[in-house]
Amino acid sequence: MSSISSHKDLLIWKKGITLVIKVYNLTKEFPSEELYALSNQIKRAVVSIPSNISEGYGRNTDKSFSHFLDIARGSLCELETQLIIAKELGFIVNFELYNEVLGLIIKESKMINAFSKSLK
Repeated sequence: MSSISSHKDLLIWKKGITLVIKVYNLTKEFPSEELYALSNQIKRAVVSIPSNISEGYGRNTDKSFSHFLDIARGSLCELETQLIIAKELGFIVNFELYNEVLGLIIKESKMINAFSKSLK
């Protein structure tokens, strides 16, 4: 981590921010009655991803960082499940963006896995 001066230098953090923006755009089309239900849960899960990456980096030890990367990976799984539920319930209207987000989730998960292994 010595060549990295900030969590904002991490590609996994940058990809996490991109995922947040895309997911927020995806949930804009959800029914209004879902604003405080599934939509809220989805937003909380996606925001948790880059947040845990930055918090782990800020703890300044590989062990802590690895722990927070595990939490971020868990949030990715939670997000994917919630998006599948939203699709099954008919809340997803932009299937192109939905598929793009699912692809980003897979990429982010692989990147977090690889980064986490490098810390051990």
